Amino acid sequence: MNKPKMTTEKGVPSNSRVLMLLGQLERLNREAMLADAEIGRQITAKILHLIQTQEKTRKEIMSKGSSGMEVILATLENTQDLQTILNILYILNELLTVGGGRRVGVFVSKGGTGILLQLVLSGSKESPPSEELMLQLHSLLAKVGPKDRKFGVKARLNGALNVTVNLLKQNLQNHKLLLPCLQVLRVYSSNSVNAVSLGKNGVLELMFKIIGPYSKKNTSLLKVSLDTLGALLKSKTNARRAVDRAHVPVLLYIYQDWHRNDTRHRHMLIRKGVLGCLKNITNIKLGRKAFIDADGMRILYNTSTECLPVRTLDPLINTSSLIMRKCFPKNRLPLPTIKSVFHHQLPHVPAGGPVAQLYNQPLGVDDVVDESDDNDDVETENDTENEEEDKDHHAMNDDIETDINKLRPKETHSRPFEELKIYERFFLELSEDFQRFNFDNPKSGVTATAAAPKSQRLIIVPTAQALPPKYPTAAPLQEECHLAKGVQPHPEASPLAPAPTPAPVHTLDTINITKDHDGCCDHSQVRPQPGLEQELVQGMERVALEGTGPQGGAGGGGGVNRHYRQPPLLAGGVAARQGGGAEETLAEEWAEEEGGEGAVLEVPDTALLLPLHDPDLYVEMVKSTRSVPQYSEVAYPDYFGHVAPTFREHILERVYGVQRTKIFQDIERLIHPNDILDKVVYDLDIQSCPVIDDGESLKFNSQFESGNLRKAIQVRKFEYDLVLNSDINSNHYHQWFYFEVSGMRVGAPYRFNIINCEKSNSQFNYGMQVLMYSVQEAISGRPRWVRTGTDICYYKNHFSRSSIAAGGQKGKSYYTMTFSMTFNHKDDVCYFAYHYPYTYSTLKMHLQKLEALRTPQIYMRQDVLCETLGGNSCPLLTITAMPESTSNDQICQFRNRPLVFLSARVHPGETNASWVMKGTLEFLMGSSPLAHSLREAYIFKIVPMLNPDGVVNGNHRCSLSGEDLNRQWQSPSPELHPTIYHTKSLLQYLAAIQRAPLVFCDYHGHSRKKNVFMYGCSLKETVWQTNISATSCELHEDLGYRTLPKILSQTAPAFSMASCSFVVERSKEATARVVVWREIGVQRSYTMESTLCGCDQGKYKGLQIGTRELEEMGAQFCVALLRLKRLTSPLELRNHAHLLDVESDLIETRCKVTSSSPSTYVLEDEEHSFMEEVDYSAESGDEPDIDPDTADPHDNRLSESNNHRDSLT
Repeated sequence: MNKPKMTTEKGVPSNSRVLMLLGQLERLNREAMLADAEIGRQITAKILHLIQTQEKTRKEIMSKGSSGMEVILATLENTQDLQTILNILYILNELLTVGGGRRVGVFVSKGGTGILLQLVLSGSKESPPSEELMLQLHSLLAKVGPKDRKFGVKARLNGALNVTVNLLKQNLQNHKLLLPCLQVLRVYSSNSVNAVSLGKNGVLELMFKIIGPYSKKNTSLLKVSLDTLGALLKSKTNARRAVDRAHVPVLLYIYQDWHRNDTRHRHMLIRKGVLGCLKNITNIKLGRKAFIDADGMRILYNTSTECLPVRTLDPLINTSSLIMRKCFPKNRLPLPTIKSVFHHQLPHVPAGGPVAQLYNQPLGVDDVVDESDDNDDVETENDTENEEEDKDHHAMNDDIETDINKLRPKETHSRPFEELKIYERFFLELSEDFQRFNFDNPKSGVTATAAAPKSQRLIIVPTAQALPPKYPTAAPLQEECHLAKGVQPHPEASPLAPAPTPAPVHTLDTINITKDHDGCCDHSQVRPQPGLEQELVQGMERVALEGTGPQGGAGGGGGVNRHYRQPPLLAGGVAARQGGGAEETLAEEWAEEEGGEGAVLEVPDTALLLPLHDPDLYVEMVKSTRSVPQYSEVAYPDYFGHVAPTFREHILERVYGVQRTKIFQDIERLIHPNDILDKVVYDLDIQSCPVIDDGESLKFNSQFESGNLRKAIQVRKFEYDLVLNSDINSNHYHQWFYFEVSGMRVGAPYRFNIINCEKSNSQFNYGMQVLMYSVQEAISGRPRWVRTGTDICYYKNHFSRSSIAAGGQKGKSYYTMTFSMTFNHKDDVCYFAYHYPYTYSTLKMHLQKLEALRTPQIYMRQDVLCETLGGNSCPLLTITAMPESTSNDQICQFRNRPLVFLSARVHPGETNASWVMKGTLEFLMGSSPLAHSLREAYIFKIVPMLNPDGVVNGNHRCSLSGEDLNRQWQSPSPELHPTIYHTKSLLQYLAAIQRAPLVFCDYHGHSRKKNVFMYGCSLKETVWQTNISATSCELHEDLGYRTLPKILSQTAPAFSMASCSFVVERSKEATARVVVWREIGVQRSYTMESTLCGCDQGKYKGLQIGTRELEEMGAQFCVALLRLKRLTSPLELRNHAHLLDVESDLIETRCKVTSSSPSTYVLEDEEHSFMEEVDYSAESGDEPDIDPDTADPHDNRLSESNNHRDSLT
């Protein structure tokens, strides 16, 4: 070691006594006079005395610029005198005990660890070793070891590891020396190679000799022993050794004993240490089996339940919960196969595609096989201390595109123009001369593609589920199944009467509704009548219900027979449900008092509240909608419409401990299996009769457009497990749900568990609620979806699938979304949905109503872009302003307007995208001056629903091809992805004629972030997030892509610029946003993401988002486009300046972008972790789940939400 020269820091007096002593010590080192041991002892003793008595002395030695530590270490390394060594060790102990990690860091950086380890080795050669020396050395090593990242390696290579082990074995009864040795051993064991070596040397057995049942003595020693044992058991080899030697029952006994005797909870850390050992053992399959065999589930469940009232014991409950979740036996879902119930034959199946892989899988691949540790991991001698740091360092940038050539827009067109000329017919406005157009009757000049022919199949309307559950719903199962064939029970039938005579089923085209003189419906007349709208509204204004009050519990069987006047099909009659036969009442309250008079209910006319909604027109639209299951039923909310509530719906505040409580209820299933009913009450796999009704359980249904619920299992009296259906032609993507529930009891605490969710986290953990539509509420004048549910949480469950079925992902587990619900009305029919439903038939209805509202000033054309795989048409809209005349100037201005291309709903489960699109369309078709100016500024080409088939069939992510259409834009197939192929072709045609859109925006929904925000594309911002080097000329880029998001952040209250990102990732290269930017050359190419939950900033902070806010967002997007037009051509709208007073400030389009700009890869779950600090989601060693959804690939970095900043000045 180099001989240090004593220096002093500026400000420290040179005549300081300790510095003088250190100078003497330095001269002794330099002059090699340490052979005179007495001088060294005296100097070190004086220094020790000064340090013990004067705080300033410590500061002088450890101050920056002082070489005091170097002098002390040099003396320690060179001296052979035991007392001098001890004095220096005392000095170091005093110096490092206070001052925090900085002093220890200085000590390590000066090579102090190696000197101490060398002293351990040399001291062990003495016979016998000095106990005081070993005590002081290990005390110091316990302090510095955790701060030295190479500590374990140094100790092993030096040989000090074995010295400590031998010292431990020889001093099991010497608690004074045992404690620091255990502390050092704990640090040694953090290195995996050391842990294996120590296990082979019998240290595991030594630990079990030290730990034991409850005792008030030596608790510190016991705590350190348990920590050391826990560190050793992180090694799978040691965990197997512990299982082989039957240590699992011993640990459980020790935990029980401490739990029983530690009544004042003074030794929680010891109890937690035992649980830590169990947690590490149960990371392996053998450990989990040993835990189950030792009755560990019952022991931890009972002890945890007793701990629940004491909040300070939460760490014990949380760790116990994690252990029990891991050890809960993995099960496959209660399904014959996880493939979708429905199958659609594709025109051809690509050999390497997902559908081919799916249907080429052998039988039984769904079965769960726990292979988490079947292949023994041989811990190598390679040191792995730096692996995690390196992994974290590279994980940040591993998905960002680093090829600059791929980040530049292509300059050549990939398809010949002759191929694209067929798309000219979709751009008539670019060549229209309006010479044959009658400006007195402008509508005659704008044509639309003819509607698809009507289907003649029977359509069942939801208002026809009329009879209350306590009337003739107790029909035998066979009779219910017959109802699927169109047989209706007679309304007067008794529950015990023989099967009624079949009544004819009237289609909607043959039903006529009239009103008698008493204001009640008269259904005696049935005659063909094509126009039902007006009569339907009249017929639903008043529905008279006559009967006596019920006797007995609400929703139960039996009671006094009640007599009802049977209304017609559309206003409350009985209808046959395909595969069902359940009849429900739509009345709000059947007479409450015994013998009460009949109630007369006022049914609201929603046409006044919803100008774009027409129930009769909706049914007509349903007739031409084609679904794979051939749905014949209409869900009541879609038929009757949704009026946005006027009250605010706040983000639900999470109740502390709710997730833990739910998990404990799940664990009870394993501990008390006899309490579980396990009764299937709804099963789409039995397509002949999915509804299984015994009169005691809830009734479920999802056989209507966009419906998704595959199976319902009654677990307890008021608890149901629900299984969602996979997307058609796939075996995953479970998230969207939409189903009907009836037969409920008022005031009962129902719990619903959707058990096959796939994402690793959800906004349901951060205040989002499910949506419910009550038919009773609708009839009472409140037809609306409302946020509902309590005790909502989302966590990993014990269901999983094999790695083959999971596409090679090991240990793919499912997640449970659970919520509790209390119903307020008996005889109600309620619908639950993931988000506000918006069906394909709703879109068709809205488009037809919008076209009817068109004024002479609006140019609107609706074309059929293509037909989907399922036979549904994909509409394409063109909207702009009519020219004022046929003059050349007007026609030229009309044709040369810049284009804006909008699309939405490529992912069926993102229904909020359709509501935003609805807001955009309504604004564009509106009569306001702003709307007129916008139409004069642009030509809008809009594909409002890119995936009609997925929407119709209740998919969450895919089309009927079983693929995510937003990953097919690079090479779409005209046969498998027709909507994407033809939409891209439209854009390619525009690029070929030099009319590429000014703006392209694809509307989406985001399941794990709040607010509304945009993803764009930027060469600079992508490069700046990587380590690649590029010249300034390579990074030349117009920064106008930030203008539109910036405008939105100023005008739209739900929009957040801080959440926007303009980074291009490899995983998004085939999305619309990136392909349109790169191949079509549209600089302003965006994905606009709308939250499914709510907002955490701005005007709507703390509120859940609703259809009103979503439609407002669509309208605000239009206003932003008008501002963008002003900014890109400031003179263009001079004549309309008075309309833009609210947008007087100009936005800088040239802005300074910093490297701290937000990017998609940094955040998916932008929430802080919840109060319950429990890792419910994973077993130790699990790989993070790869999220198949919209989200960014690194969605688990919750802590990086603060990186989002608006870098636009």
